[in-house]
Amino acid sequence: MAIDIQWILDDASLARHCADWQRLPFVALDTEFMRVDTFYPIAGLLQVGDGQRAFLVDPLTISDWAPFAALLEDPAVVKVLHACSEDLEVFSRLTGSLPAPLFDTQLAAGYLNLGFSMGYSRLVQEVLGIELPKGETRSDWLQRPLSPTQISYAAEDALHLAEVYQRLQPKLGADKHAWVLEDGAELVANLRRETDPDELYRDAKLAWKLSRQQLAVMRALCAWRERQARARNQPRNRIIREHSLWPLAKTQPDNLVALARIEEMHPKTVRQDGETLLALIKDAGSLPPERWPESLPLPLPLESTALLKQLRAVGQREAERLQIAPELMLRKKSLEALLKSGYPDGPYQLPDNLRGWRRELMGEALLAALEN
Repeated sequence: MAIDIQWILDDASLARHCADWQRLPFVALDTEFMRVDTFYPIAGLLQVGDGQRAFLVDPLTISDWAPFAALLEDPAVVKVLHACSEDLEVFSRLTGSLPAPLFDTQLAAGYLNLGFSMGYSRLVQEVLGIELPKGETRSDWLQRPLSPTQISYAAEDALHLAEVYQRLQPKLGADKHAWVLEDGAELVANLRRETDPDELYRDAKLAWKLSRQQLAVMRALCAWRERQARARNQPRNRIIREHSLWPLAKTQPDNLVALARIEEMHPKTVRQDGETLLALIKDAGSLPPERWPESLPLPLPLESTALLKQLRAVGQREAERLQIAPELMLRKKSLEALLKSGYPDGPYQLPDNLRGWRRELMGEALLAALEN
C-alpha cells in the first residue's frame, strides 16, 4: 500500500500544519535521531501521523519551533508515542516543550495484557498483522538526502502508530485509559525533574561501600562528570568511565602516575583533565567532617528476598484481577524503597515513588503484607 507522505521543510509550512493538527483529537509522533558521540540527542527527523497520512518534518531546515511546542502542550490533542523516553529528550531539546497528554502505546499494550515492554515492530505485528521491514534505526539520520528506505521506514512508523492507537484506545476502558495517561504524565514529570548533579553519587556503583569522607570525593567526581558531559555535549563515559569512579573515590590518587593506574582510566582523560581531577579529589577529600555526606544505606540483604516475593505477589494478584501485565503493577525501585523504610522490624512507610492509582489500589495491601 502506497503511503501518502508529506514533507515539511520550512517554518511557514510547519506552522500551517500545526494549526491543522491542533483541530484533531490525537496525533502520532515519532523521532529519528543520532546520539553516538553526544550527551544530547541530535534530531534527524520528526514524524507525525494523523491516521491517514505521514508527515515528515526536517529539523535541519526548521528554525521556529513555537507552533510545534504549542501542539505538544495542547491539552485537547492526545500525543501518541511508543516507548518514548528518548523521543521526549528530542522534543525537550528541540522545542523546549514536552507532550501532554501523552499516550504511550507500549504502556497501553501492557494494560491490555498483550505483553510488557513490547517493541514497536512486535506490537504492530500483534495488533495490525503487519510485518515491518527491518529497521533503519542505526542508519545516519543526519545525512541528506535520506535514502528511499529511510523515508519509507519513517513514514510507516508514523502511519502505523496512529493505527495502533485507534485499535488499542477503545479497548482500554475508562480506568485503564486514565492510568496510561497518568503514567505518561509521570514520564514527562521525571524528565522535567532534572537530577541535581550533586545528588548523582547516591546512585553510583558500590557507593554504599565508601566512608563518608570517600563519599564526599565521589559526590564531587559525579557532579563534575555530569556538568562536563552537559557542557561539552559528550557521553558521560567520555569524561570519566563509570568503572573509574569508585576506585578514584576509594584510593584518592594525588599524582598523575597514580591517576593513570586507576581501573579503566583512559589516557586521554589523564592528559586532558588529570590536573583538574587531582585538584578536585584533593579539595573534596579535605572537606571537614560536617560537610561530608551521610553514609548511604546498605543494599537489602539476601534474607529480604522472601519479603520482596510477598510484596510482588500483591501486585500479581491485582494484575490478574485487572488483566494487566504483572510487570506494570509494582516497580522494583518502589518495593525496595518500601522495604528499606523499615527493614527488618518496621514500621514501614509507603515511598514517595509509589504514586497515583498504584498507591490507591495496593498501598494498604503492601503494608498489611509486611505487618503479617
